[in-house]
Amino acid sequence: MAESAFKLKGNSLSHLRGRELLQDARNVELLRLLRDDARASLSELARRVRMSAPAVRERVERLKQAGVIQAYRLEIDPQALGYPVAAFVRIRPMPGKLPKIVELARGMPQVTECHRITGEDCFILKVHLEALDRLDEVLDRFLALGQTTTSLIQSSPVPARTLPLPGERSKPV
Repeated sequence: MAESAFKLKGNSLSHLRGRELLQDARNVELLRLLRDDARASLSELARRVRMSAPAVRERVERLKQAGVIQAYRLEIDPQALGYPVAAFVRIRPMPGKLPKIVELARGMPQVTECHRITGEDCFILKVHLEALDRLDEVLDRFLALGQTTTSLIQSSPVPARTLPLPGERSKPV
């Protein structure tokens, strides 16, 4: 849902199409309704935007095809699953090890995010752990491929969220 990292997409035509779709007030209203309740039925959405269910289904499908709607996801609290410790791990790979880091990160269920970044480090990962003493196990696997720097997450005063939709943008404080 809320993926705020800057991403370069390969299909710029679909993004141009997505921008066109976002100029339509009903499409924006559909996105607003889905953002607030991703489980809303097509008939409920249709009632709220005063359109037929088939017309809403077609609009939602166009938004999906254009890449505006990327996925419906269930967010589960990691602590509820027994992962009370979270950390960001930056990795500076050894020469030739970039693909190995991606492969390793994909194969580790504790890694919930992996981003390729600019700067001295090439990757930043978000990991969730059952306990702090499990951090060494995760780091040791990456240390064979490069240098790591770890920051434990103490709190998240601004949790993951979606970006404002057109018409919701406000000036920075």
